[in-house]
Amino acid sequence: MNRWKGLTMLLLLFLLPACEEVIEVEVPEDRPRLIVDGLIRVDEQEPFVPVRIALSETNQFFGELPVTQAENILIQVDRFDPNGNLIETTTSSLAEEAPGTGVYIPDPNATFDQRIPTVFLNDRVRFTLQIRHKGRQYLAQTWYEPVVPISFLLQGNATLFGGDETEVLVTFTDPPGKGDYYLFDFGPGEFLVTEDTFYDGQFFQFSYFYEDPIEPGTELEISIMGSDLNFYNYLDLLIEQAGDLQGPFQTPVATVRGNVVDVTGIDNQDRFDNADRPDAYPLGYFAVVQEHSRTLIIQ
Repeated sequence: MNRWKGLTMLLLLFLLPACEEVIEVEVPEDRPRLIVDGLIRVDEQEPFVPVRIALSETNQFFGELPVTQAENILIQVDRFDPNGNLIETTTSSLAEEAPGTGVYIPDPNATFDQRIPTVFLNDRVRFTLQIRHKGRQYLAQTWYEPVVPISFLLQGNATLFGGDETEVLVTFTDPPGKGDYYLFDFGPGEFLVTEDTFYDGQFFQFSYFYEDPIEPGTELEISIMGSDLNFYNYLDLLIEQAGDLQGPFQTPVATVRGNVVDVTGIDNQDRFDNADRPDAYPLGYFAVVQEHSRTLIIQ
């Protein structure tokens, strides 16, 4: 018995120092992915499209996302007539807004004005974003998505679970027969997407609840934006996986694939898609949408 007791004590002496060792967690190493923050919100009352494309990279899941610079970036704008015939193509060359920011705007130093006018915008205008970054070529394409305005914003009295939520009633009229998709921005980290499957062509009202109490006198700005099916699906998945967002492209907690494609080496002859290299894609999304905003003062 004493021999076994001594052996037990000896084992404990060997095990105890092991508990003090630092355990190093190995983070899977992967080539940094380009992140494109390309949601462009258009106020058609303004003369020009507010183009701002922000570029950053993934960094092994820890710390802030480092900004990055493009070697070249431009936007091509194609206008079509009601029959689908191309009637005009223009390009806008972008430049970094300030050195080291990774934010790109129409080049203010170009010979000709690179800004995109809003006067010709409609759902027959297509935008193509082209980025050259670290020797690779990326492309994203989207159609301009108009949207109806918010008709009314009202503060409601209903609650959900805790009893201290703030209810906001949002009302708008959906155009009939189009199959519309919407993105709502209720403030920092508060996004919602919806489709008109059950309210096509109707005067529609829904409730949105802020979980955290809001002080009386607070002014809320709420926006409605247009969307297509692909952007709707992207945001729906991103919101579901990320929970509260600082922005639809700020923190890619999951590799949700957007509409930006790595087209390096694709020449439409020997190679015309990414079918044989499924991991060759960046993160983020490029969309050009109309936005309407209204404000509500909480009572």
